[in-house]
Amino acid sequence: MKNRMIKGMTAPDFTFNTPWKQSLHIYDFLKKEKALLVFLRYMGCPLCQLKISELSRDIDHFKAANTNVFIVLQSQPEIIREMANGKEFPMILICDPDMHIFNLYKVYSGSIFGYITPNVIKKAIQAKRHGFKHGKKEGKELQRPAAFLINTDKIVTYAYYGKNVGDIPDNPTLKTIAGI
Repeated sequence: MKNRMIKGMTAPDFTFNTPWKQSLHIYDFLKKEKALLVFLRYMGCPLCQLKISELSRDIDHFKAANTNVFIVLQSQPEIIREMANGKEFPMILICDPDMHIFNLYKVYSGSIFGYITPNVIKKAIQAKRHGFKHGKKEGKELQRPAAFLINTDKIVTYAYYGKNVGDIPDNPTLKTIAGI
């Protein structure tokens, strides 16, 4: 796709809401630490729940590398709060139900052919084995994931666009690009 974010570009600034706080600015977080932006579908997606769990498991590695982890979801704040059921997340969950940030970073949905692939089926089985269940559907079901690392100078140092709904870099790759 044309006009995608690539390494060396200035990362777009944006204002965002979490399920618990409103009107935060991504650039405010970049004053002292890098930002790893991981774009997923929505909180009810078992594949997304699996990835959030994996990132939560390794969050101390990212923090040690001066990197804040942000998960951008199509979810409404109240749905995340309900699913969290009082549980705290070690990363920042960004609510983007209007897809403003997805569009700003050129993270678009794919076709049905990117929905049922061997990779997606494998991850769905893995998510089920970990006990993740499908919740409320939100946003675009065919939304592809993406990941960006942004340094404190607001420059994209890593950009990855998923080829299908389950195509997101694994944690060892994300830790490597974060300098761990």
